[in-house]
Amino acid sequence: MSGVRVLIAKTSLDGHWRGTSVVARALRDAGFEVIYAGEMRSQEIVNAAKDEDVQLVGLNIGGRVEVAIRIVKALEDAGLGDLPVMAGGTLPETAIRSLEEQGVTCFPPGSSLRDIVDTAESLTSQAP
Repeated sequence: MSGVRVLIAKTSLDGHWRGTSVVARALRDAGFEVIYAGEMRSQEIVNAAKDEDVQLVGLNIGGRVEVAIRIVKALEDAGLGDLPVMAGGTLPETAIRSLEEQGVTCFPPGSSLRDIVDTAESLTSQAP
């Protein structure tokens, strides 16, 4: 996945960084260029996605589905509606359904790194 850029951002103050770090490392090990942004608000994520010219956004949303939906809307409003988004964190089944309706691919706790990497590769397979 050489040259494919992925923005990884954390959207909540829950203090759980391990999952974000592990996913970023797995993607980097798989050949992605990872922009590890840390904790950001919606507009900061949109700005970073534009500025860094990424092909995928990965979010740790800490179970707050409304935050991810707000980010998807902000990406659409900025003309980045075709940019695929993946989300992880503590996600109840109702949140997963809501996010999937918005086109977000979800990875609740227990998801395998192989599945995350495979999905990232699939979502970015058409990236320039």
